[in-house]
Amino acid sequence: MNLDFAFLDWAVVSSFVLKGLIFSVQLTLIAMLGGIALGTVLALMRLSGRKWLVMPAAAYVNTLRSIPLVMVILWFFLLIPLLIGRPMGAELSAIITFTVFEAAYYSEIMRAGIQSVPKGQVQAGYAVGMTYGQTMQLVVLPQAFRNMLPVLMTQTIILFQDTSLVYAIGAYDLLKGFEVAGKNFNRPVETYLVAAVVYFVICFSLSMLVRRLQKKIAIIR
Repeated sequence: MNLDFAFLDWAVVSSFVLKGLIFSVQLTLIAMLGGIALGTVLALMRLSGRKWLVMPAAAYVNTLRSIPLVMVILWFFLLIPLLIGRPMGAELSAIITFTVFEAAYYSEIMRAGIQSVPKGQVQAGYAVGMTYGQTMQLVVLPQAFRNMLPVLMTQTIILFQDTSLVYAIGAYDLLKGFEVAGKNFNRPVETYLVAAVVYFVICFSLSMLVRRLQKKIAIIR
């Protein structure tokens, strides 16, 4: 079998691949920001000590962490339109699914980050008259984010890799772009090989950035 990569010029990349790359990056960023925001709320609920907050948050996190992501993607894509009475579209469904799913993982990261902050600082916040919410917002959460930033970024790299699973509902992501290009030029082997290299370069580069960030945070500590 002869491999020929000559067809993968800029015209092909801009026509088929670039659109998918843009959506994969958008999906990653939106799911990361939404997941961290929702995950932080879930983490605070689990650490509140109030059963009516702890139990639903724990059920949410444990349930989603126990189900394969591709099944959650299919459930949202197939079931939500039945509930709301109209189709959502593959892209919107993917964004909602990833945000909801990743929140369970970001929640555990944030919970560990919050617990890593010395309790003495929480007590100091109470001593100067801060409420629980103020202490968390002004004292605990900034330190928790700093402590957990490398782990949060590592989870985001995993999230970017997982965006390839949206092929299950027909969303046009980076992998889909390579697949379409391969079908149009009858070169599926070449396009999948290049796709693997592109994913590796992106994720490896981000991993190196995370490692440098981790070293800087260690120096600050």
